[in-house]
Amino acid sequence: MRKTDKKIDNQLRLVLTDVCETALKEINGFQWLTHLVSYSNFPKSLKIIFVFDTNEQLALFISNSGEKVLSSLIKMKLNEIGVQFRNVAEHILYDTEERCTKEHNGNWANRLT
Repeated sequence: MRKTDKKIDNQLRLVLTDVCETALKEINGFQWLTHLVSYSNFPKSLKIIFVFDTNEQLALFISNSGEKVLSSLIKMKLNEIGVQFRNVAEHILYDTEERCTKEHNGNWANRLT
């Protein structure tokens, strides 16, 4: 990892930790988040994955337009570190512990590759 990549990675981790802490307090069923990125194609390659406990909780979150709120929060936080997207929602994915357990026996490393 190049020095500039490491700097971006550190900034991303700080921003996403802040988003995660906010989501844990405010979003029912939200468990954790992670991100995937290839720094040779940053920021286009950035994917942020929000993980909920159950499919039902995720469906309720989506039905209540929670995606819009999270997208706005992510956009605002990424803007603070100079990362901008035309449509930040294209970089956000949603998943559940329930799906991972069913489809990958709970192995997130396999699921995320």
